[in-house]
Amino acid sequence: MAKKELDILDETSAVAEAGLHKAELFVQKNKQALLYAGGGLIAVVGLYFGAQEFVFKPMEEEAQSALYKAQNLFGADSVKAALNGRGEALGFLDIADEYSWTKAGNLAHYYAGLCYLDLAQPAEAIEELDQFSTNDGVLDITALGSIGDAFVELKQNEEAVEYYEKAAKGTDNEFLTPLFLRKAALVSEMEGNFSEALSFYQSIKEKYPLSSEGSTVDRDIAFCEAKLSTVK
Repeated sequence: MAKKELDILDETSAVAEAGLHKAELFVQKNKQALLYAGGGLIAVVGLYFGAQEFVFKPMEEEAQSALYKAQNLFGADSVKAALNGRGEALGFLDIADEYSWTKAGNLAHYYAGLCYLDLAQPAEAIEELDQFSTNDGVLDITALGSIGDAFVELKQNEEAVEYYEKAAKGTDNEFLTPLFLRKAALVSEMEGNFSEALSFYQSIKEKYPLSSEGSTVDRDIAFCEAKLSTVK
C-alpha cells in the first residue's frame, strides 16, 4: 500500500478515536441527565399506550354504542329524535359534542347534517357537515353533495354549484358522480349559465353514458345548445 494511503488511514483512525473519546466523555458527564431523559421517555410511552387501552378505546366503544342507537332512530325516520336524542338514547348532536375525539363523534356530525337537511334547516346542516372529515370516498362526496343541497335551499346557487362540482371531482363513483354532475348542471341552468351546464352534461355523456343521468343527457345537451345559439 502506498505511503500516502497509509497516512490517510492513520488520520482517519485518529479522527474516529477522538470522536469516540468525546462521546465517552459526554456520556460520563451527562449520565444522570440521560438516565432521567430515558426514564421520562419510557414514562411518556407508557402513558400513551395506557391512555389508548384504558381511556380512548373504552370511549370509542361507548361512542359507537350511542351512535348505533341514534342510527336506528334515523333509519326509522325519527329524524328529530335521532338528532336530539330520546330517553336515554343520545342524539347525534350530543354524541358529536360528548365524544368529539372519537370516530363515532366525527361521524355524528355527518348524520346531524343529514337530519338538519331533512328538517329544512340548511344553515345548520352546512355547519355540521363542515365539521365532518373522512378518508372514505363515498362518504366524502356525499357530504360535499349534501352541502350543495343545503346551499340550493338557501338560494345560494353559486356555492351550490361549487360543492356539487367538488363532489363530482372526488372519488369516481358510477352512481354518485353523474348524479352530482347533473345537479350542478341543473343549478347552472337556473342561473342562466347554459355554457357551464353544457360542460357538466358533456362530462356525463363522455364518462357515464350508461348511468341514469346518461339516459337523458342528449336531450339536456340539445337544450343547452339551443339556448346558447339564441344568445349568439
